[in-house]
Amino acid sequence: MLKTTKQILILTLCVVATAFLFLPALSWAQEEQLLDEILSGFEDEKMTEDDGDEVDEGLKDETQKDRNTDGLTEDEILEEFEEESKAPQPEASKKQVLPSFLDLDGYFKISSVYAVHGHKAAGTDTSWHGLTRLRPELKLELDAKLPHSWLARVGAHAFYDFAYMINGRSNYTDEVLDQYEKEIELDEAWLMGSLTQSTDLKAGRQIVVWGRSDNIRITDVLNPLNLREPGLVDIEKIRLPVTMTKLDYFFSELNFSGIAIHEIRFNKNPKFGSDFFPAPAPLPGRSSNEGLTLEDTQFAAALNGIFHGWDASLYAAYIFDDFAHFNVKSPGPPPKIVREHARIKMLGAAGNIARGNWLFKAEAAYFDDLKFTNTPAKKYSSLDGLIGFEYSGFTDTSLTIEIANQHLFDFDDRLKESPDSQKENLFQSAIRLTQNYLNDTLTFAFLATTFGVTGDEGAFQRFTVEYDYTDAIQITTGAVFYQSGDLRRTQGIGDNDRVYLEAKYNF
Repeated sequence: MLKTTKQILILTLCVVATAFLFLPALSWAQEEQLLDEILSGFEDEKMTEDDGDEVDEGLKDETQKDRNTDGLTEDEILEEFEEESKAPQPEASKKQVLPSFLDLDGYFKISSVYAVHGHKAAGTDTSWHGLTRLRPELKLELDAKLPHSWLARVGAHAFYDFAYMINGRSNYTDEVLDQYEKEIELDEAWLMGSLTQSTDLKAGRQIVVWGRSDNIRITDVLNPLNLREPGLVDIEKIRLPVTMTKLDYFFSELNFSGIAIHEIRFNKNPKFGSDFFPAPAPLPGRSSNEGLTLEDTQFAAALNGIFHGWDASLYAAYIFDDFAHFNVKSPGPPPKIVREHARIKMLGAAGNIARGNWLFKAEAAYFDDLKFTNTPAKKYSSLDGLIGFEYSGFTDTSLTIEIANQHLFDFDDRLKESPDSQKENLFQSAIRLTQNYLNDTLTFAFLATTFGVTGDEGAFQRFTVEYDYTDAIQITTGAVFYQSGDLRRTQGIGDNDRVYLEAKYNF
């Protein structure tokens, strides 16, 4: 019964989404009527001016003077403009607090999330029904313009979630309280400038985006993601900055990037006690801690080219896998198990082709030295590929469709079992529809991400409405619907449907 109700609700929202597409027709009709009224006004004004042939002959002597200047001559008009230009200008309404070479930006927002269905997290008595987030958050970003055109940025954010105090902190696991209740974190912090006319340097905590897809990660492997509450926001908003040194060399229509990654940082995954965490017990600890390192420095390189109507990139990386496997350090009893992240190699390519209102995209990546828990003595390779397109030929509307497949070579059936839960071929698709209204102040967006051809490996659909109340204030609301699957990331998420509301003030 619950599943049928969810399907009816999703179908209803899809119908509403379709209705959004027909709303512009009404607005166009209203705009056309308004335009006709404005043009008729201009016609009335023109007829009034044409009647000037019937005015008194005494007014014809003023033909050397402009009618719209109250009888002033051209010299008198220019003299007035000169006096106005010399007049003191009013002081700026906003007092300059910081020095002119500094610029402080950021936002303050309050977000709330509500879990629709009553359910409990695996292995706990924690109920995830009702209010799951009531979080004020502050983000600050300070930019500095330095001598010789160098730039610097330092950013940080902090939040505290009152939902846990309201619901009772004793109802949650220590892992959830530690990771979800509060956070103070350094974001991007870098220094950037030109060493020569053709060479740029950027060093510090930063985000480097590889690939062309906005919805599915294939070659975008350098920055981990915040996946504590998957599906609520887009990938671009959950990338985590990592400390690295990036050297760019520009020549002709190409640029080469060499990157040294000095910080080990992995995805922020759901924690034990969260309804997105599939296991009934906490995960074992990692064999190595996250943080700055010289011994385990990771390396990456990219060659990018932008040409007429198309672009292309080649990638190479020697990095740690974001997905961990379990390794038995000692048989025990009790056995000592740790999480390890394999050092993997990646070769990839990506490109776009623009043709009118169409943008075609493709990505491919070959990964080597992958490791899994159930076959500890074996390493694997995989080939991931993506094709897609974006069409913007509709008025104020864009449609994106992307499909991808991950193929594991020399697949072992033991990988199908928990905790690996792998597939020899994993199909994934993403469909995104975006529609703007009211002069781009109101945006409706729909995103459907599906694992498996028919969604048997899991899926989610997100509906979002964002309204720019002013240039500084944004209000966002929406809903996410989840379907469970056999993958580790989608196990048991079918009851995790959410609705959310956010008010954001940018400064």
